[in-house]
Parts: sequence; structure tokens; C-alpha cells
Amino acid sequence: MSKKKPRPTPVPAEPIAGLVDAHTHLASCGARTAEEIDAFVQRAVAAGVERICTVGDGLDEAELALEAAHLNERVFAACAIHPTRAHELDDDARARLQTMAADARCVAVGETGIDTYWIKHDAERTAPLDVQEEAFRWHIDLAVKTGKALMIHNREGDAEIMRILDDAPRPEHVILHCFSSPLDVAREAIERGYVLSFAGNVTFKRNEELREAARLAPAGQLLVETDAPYMTPEPFRGARNEPSLIGHTAKVLAEVRDMDVADVARDISETFSRVYGV
Repeated sequence: MSKKKPRPTPVPAEPIAGLVDAHTHLASCGARTAEEIDAFVQRAVAAGVERICTVGDGLDEAELALEAAHLNERVFAACAIHPTRAHELDDDARARLQTMAADARCVAVGETGIDTYWIKHDAERTAPLDVQEEAFRWHIDLAVKTGKALMIHNREGDAEIMRILDDAPRPEHVILHCFSSPLDVAREAIERGYVLSFAGNVTFKRNEELREAARLAPAGQLLVETDAPYMTPEPFRGARNEPSLIGHTAKVLAEVRDMDVADVARDISETFSRVYGV
């Protein structure tokens, strides 16, 4: 019986000045104390990453994200309750999220949105679609009221998300995090002015359509992210991800856009500044 080929140990790409990571999960990566956060940030800085937005998938982790943003000047936070956990959005959670969203170190309301994948695969532990939609609409209203960007999670929810965004109040900035939708959705999102944020899956060999979406996104509507510890880019797919590895994804974005990676990094950094207000 042949043995599986061992996965290579992930190493950062050659440093690219001015990089940002628009969406990561530092707490899920194992960075919760000031020392742990600083260690992750320093590895990222060595790879050229200047700023990071960290995100929580539930209330407790959202609070950890905001705490990280107060502990390290290079870190900013996005706060919300993940759509799969939308049933946790009770009155206490809403009050706590309103306080978090008002904090200057919180730059986005997210990740929120629609996830039908887990409804199909783990219905017992996943919020049903009507509960997800109500929570999504509440988060949209919070983004509008606070003037923060809206950061969207979408897993097999294209039609629902585009419908809800179409008839809900419009936040100034809408980010489609870990964009993985078909080209027709990419084109409509670009036409509406949304920002497409690409993670390591844009580097996967079979994702030609996703790379085409990255090519189509105009400057000002493009971000790059790790979504760490998930979505590790090639050639390290399957290993544990972290912000220091984002250069591999940035290089692929530069290739598909026929641009120098330094120019792509500069454009994305400017978009990060504008969308997150930092």
C-alpha cells in the first residue's frame, strides 16, 4: 500500500511590502494572549503584512477579536454572530454586539450572512434559514447605524444573500468575504459596488472561474484574506493557515490581473483603508 505524500511545511512567500489580511481568525489560530497575538503579528510583518482584521464566529470569539485589536496596533476587529449560530442572537447578544460595533477598533460588522451548506449537513446544530435571515437583516441594520463595513459569509446562499441585500438598507461598504461564488454573482456584485475578498482557495488548481472573478474585480473592489486557520493557499493546501502565508494568494491575484504584485498590494491596502476607515 502506498503511503500518502507528506504535506510540505508552510512557509511564507518572499516578503511583499504593504500587504494586508482583510479577514482572519486569530483566536482560532491559537492567538488569544497578548504574547500569542504579537507572535502571529510579527511573523506576518516579516512577510510584509502591515494590518490584519481578525474575526470571531460567535459572541465570545468576537469579544476576543476586539480584545486583540486593543492589544496590538496592527490588528482590527470585525464583530458579529456567524449565520450558523444565528439562533444565539438573543437580546443580550444584540446589546453586546451593539457595544462592540461602536468601538473604534471594530471596523466591520461580520461575519454575517447565509449558510445553507450546514443546514443540509448538520441541521440539528445549525440555525434554520428563517433565523439566519432575521439575524442577517439585524446585522445589516447595525452596520448601517454604526457606519461600519458589512462583512458577509456566504456558503451556498447566493440567491438569498443577493435578494436580502437588494431590499435591505445599504451599508456604505459591503464585503463578500472568501468570495467563492459563480461568475454571474461576481458580475452582479461588482455592478452593485460590493468588494470581493479572495482567500487561499483562489490558488487551488481547479478554481479557474474564481480566478476569473478576481481578474474582473476593479481596483477598489478587491481585497485579499487568509481566513486562517482555514483556506491555506497552494502549495500548502491542507496545512494550517496563518496571516504570514497571505503572500502566496497575493501573488496569484497579481498573476491573474497581469500586474506587479507590489501594485496589487498597494491597491488592496488602499481599499482596506477606505472600507475599514483606518
